[in-house]
Amino acid sequence: MEMERMIDWAALALQTLALAFVFILGVAAAVVVILFIIDRTQTGDAIRRNYPVIGRFRHLFTTLGEFFRQYFFAMDREEMPFNRAQRDWVTRAARGESNTIAFGSTRNLNIVGTPIFVNAPFPPLDDQVGSTEPMLIGPGARHPYRAPSIFNISGMSYGALSRPAIEALSRGAAEAGIWLNTGEGGLSPYHLASGCDIVFQIGTAKYGVRNDDGTLNEEKLRTIAAYPQVRMFEIKMAQGAKPGKGGILPGAKVTPEIAAIRGIPAGQPSLSPNRHVDIANIDEFLDMVVRIREITGKPVGFKTVIGSVEPFRALFTRIKERGEDCAPDFMTIDGGEGGTGASPMPLMDLVGMPVREALPRITSLLNEIGLRGRIRLVASGKLVNPGDVAWAIAAGADFVTCARGFMFSLGCIQALKCNRNTCPTGITTHDPRLQKGLVVEDKFKKVANYAKGIIKDVETIAHSVGVSEPRQMRRKHVRIVQDDGTSRRMDRIFEDLTD
Repeated sequence: MEMERMIDWAALALQTLALAFVFILGVAAAVVVILFIIDRTQTGDAIRRNYPVIGRFRHLFTTLGEFFRQYFFAMDREEMPFNRAQRDWVTRAARGESNTIAFGSTRNLNIVGTPIFVNAPFPPLDDQVGSTEPMLIGPGARHPYRAPSIFNISGMSYGALSRPAIEALSRGAAEAGIWLNTGEGGLSPYHLASGCDIVFQIGTAKYGVRNDDGTLNEEKLRTIAAYPQVRMFEIKMAQGAKPGKGGILPGAKVTPEIAAIRGIPAGQPSLSPNRHVDIANIDEFLDMVVRIREITGKPVGFKTVIGSVEPFRALFTRIKERGEDCAPDFMTIDGGEGGTGASPMPLMDLVGMPVREALPRITSLLNEIGLRGRIRLVASGKLVNPGDVAWAIAAGADFVTCARGFMFSLGCIQALKCNRNTCPTGITTHDPRLQKGLVVEDKFKKVANYAKGIIKDVETIAHSVGVSEPRQMRRKHVRIVQDDGTSRRMDRIFEDLTD
């Protein structure tokens, strides 16, 4: 009898456990369904939107990772090409959050090349400083451009980036009052949608303004120039991530719409020539600058990478010989450390002078030859945080443009899949399923917040060194750490380096 009661109790316990297990499974399934719906419909996080429920683990591991990394993995400033400290600054700025930190800096100030800004003993009071003034570019053009911002969006083409990414960048640029460079892929409706200022880039394939043989189509160029918000034209001679190599867009990313904008066949890889077929020497280059400026009536500049100063000495000397009317209105210096969606590794790793060396050298050369006031300087290449931008302004740049910083503001997680059409955040893919993760209404605000955050903090650095606005900073306001652990003023390091 006792045995039967024990068996009955055991059976009842098992039934209870089974019911409890089924109930727990049901609750878990309901929770998963609810989280799936929440993640799929929310607009703030592309990873969770594209990968409901599972995507939450990334945030969990990111949160826990702060503790694990301290003992087992990379520290905040050890990753490449951008470390965690850099990305986190962009993320907080894009969200409009405070970027103040506690306890002390984690930056190693003994690394050779580290810039240290020279604080003034009596900096201006808060009511004695102002915002950066707009700067005129192309005073000789029929329609010169008064650029309002020191910090702008570098060239990223529609094709390399997705439709929602371009829309978010365009709307964010309009919100922040900065310019947006189209990249070499031509002008799309998504660039124009917001009314932001646009720099139209003419790459070696001349997408959007090309004849079938790759030469310039003047009628198409006039059509582009007729848009009032297209403020300037930039001739892309070289790019930091691949000097001597043209743009590469895989066939999977050449949709019919992108093909129509570029003027190429759909579904086939888009490979730009390694240089302009109609520019083979300095005079032909200057002739092209003058030709585009006469057709468009707008400022014309060029983007390049510095390998050696000597070719630019020859260029600037020839400008003085021909007359400054033939000079480009601006020059974008892209560092060899610049990034792109697809590039051969040897070019990415080994070719082109870093912007931290190239910019001071070219500034010195322009001063020496007497063209510094005629040609505006734009610095580009891995300048994503306020210290990077402030350094570039002090080194001689009139403007700084950035691409990857703005990609981080869009939600880029440095997945390194830009060339595979599988970007998990929807930024560099044309897969509609993945693009759903990038919600323009949310991301354009983060783009604008990031730009405003950079400008605000650069102005803070300028005030700290004793000037009222960033363009008043000079090389004497920055010291560079040397290999013996001491620092030297940047003006003394680069005073004779024009070779």
